[in-house]
Amino acid sequence: MLNQSIVNEVLDEALAKGGDFAELFVENNRKESIVMRNGVIEDSVSGIDYGCGLRIFDGFNCVYAYTNDTSKESLIKLAKDAGAVIKNKKNTGDTREIIINRVYEGKEINNIHKVEIQPFDIIKKEKAEMLRIAHNASKEYDKSVTQTINGFMSGAQNILVVNSDGLWAEDTRVRGRMTAQAVASSETEKQVGYLGPGSLSGFEYFKNLDIKALGREAARIAVTMLKAELCPSGLMPVIIDNGFGGVIFHEACGHSLEATSVAKGGSVFCGKLGEQIAAPRVTAVDDGTIPNAWGSCNIDDEGNITQKNILIENGVLKSYLVDRLNGRKMKMRPTGSGRRESYKYAPTSRMTNTFIANGSSSPEDIIANTEYGLYAKKMGGGSVEPATGEFNFAVLEGYIVRNGKIAEPVRGATLIGKGSEVLMNIDMVGNNLARSQGMCGSSSGSVPTDVGQPMIRVKEITVGGRK
Repeated sequence: MLNQSIVNEVLDEALAKGGDFAELFVENNRKESIVMRNGVIEDSVSGIDYGCGLRIFDGFNCVYAYTNDTSKESLIKLAKDAGAVIKNKKNTGDTREIIINRVYEGKEINNIHKVEIQPFDIIKKEKAEMLRIAHNASKEYDKSVTQTINGFMSGAQNILVVNSDGLWAEDTRVRGRMTAQAVASSETEKQVGYLGPGSLSGFEYFKNLDIKALGREAARIAVTMLKAELCPSGLMPVIIDNGFGGVIFHEACGHSLEATSVAKGGSVFCGKLGEQIAAPRVTAVDDGTIPNAWGSCNIDDEGNITQKNILIENGVLKSYLVDRLNGRKMKMRPTGSGRRESYKYAPTSRMTNTFIANGSSSPEDIIANTEYGLYAKKMGGGSVEPATGEFNFAVLEGYIVRNGKIAEPVRGATLIGKGSEVLMNIDMVGNNLARSQGMCGSSSGSVPTDVGQPMIRVKEITVGGRK
């Protein structure tokens, strides 16, 4: 994307006023998206997002600037302007050491995310037909389904990360995702069903996807909740199913384990490495190395090889997710967790594929051992405060458990609590681990992440309901 001589000049200019580290991130991202509403194409967009971000460190301080003009003149000006912001005792003139022949150590990248069919080799008509199949399946499921929104997105992102320490790393990431949303309506109520499977792979992923089943399942959730009674409220045991149930751990606990929060003392888990923070049956992992998983990468956006990070092992806090800048503050090495939405964002510590590992209980045993409680089959959106771990999450699909059996469906349920308390209150962990795909927003933009877990039971959570 850039030749070495230009990179050398830009990095030298960036450090001319006294910074101690500089990094270039260059991106060429070919993207495509199609949105179908009620069986009609509403939007179809394709294009290329191209540009370069420059980051400069001065101790714990950071300056970030970006441009979509990667000519030599533009990049030198970007480096000069960004470098001028660095203010330390050296900033009295040009202090750089000119390095004409800086030696770059290329990262040896083992690409474990194989792509068989490039998504841009497939015509849009075929992609639109997938959306139509999902739409038809939703509409045919039940006459109460009044609206559908189906989407397809794909991207082929080429990146280059070069820094003043001599790193030179390049990678290509091909991702695709399909979303299916169905709305069921009555005279007084509307309910939504939603799924969004995706993968770090080519179009072959969609050829193996049961698109009819996807549309039917979105409709089933909406129709089931439309006919459900209002959920009761109070303290009760809650069974959270696998797959997207993992959003609870991701939001209520995972963000609090990111160095973004930990380095500034803004996490409930600060200073607790080696301490028991969860029930002994809980092991939690962030693994960016899972082949073709939605949240995986070969390298992170700082050029580090991604890795499998054991966050919690048998209830004991083992690791944080650490990026380069916050690693300086914490005196910890990066964990391959530096991520960003695009060149327009400076990277910071983010999750990849985050999940609670399998336990020893079967789903049937968990349900049979619950006399009364709430079964959250699918989770919806919510919010969390990382400093305290306090959260509230909507239950997209819920049921009452009565006498060890799943009983009537209920709607309008909200789970309210603290992540640290939920971790300690998990008293059963299933053996049916599954992951689901989503987008996670934070200070470095929106990035693809997997959430997951087996079925778990929390012995007591506050359930908000309208009954």
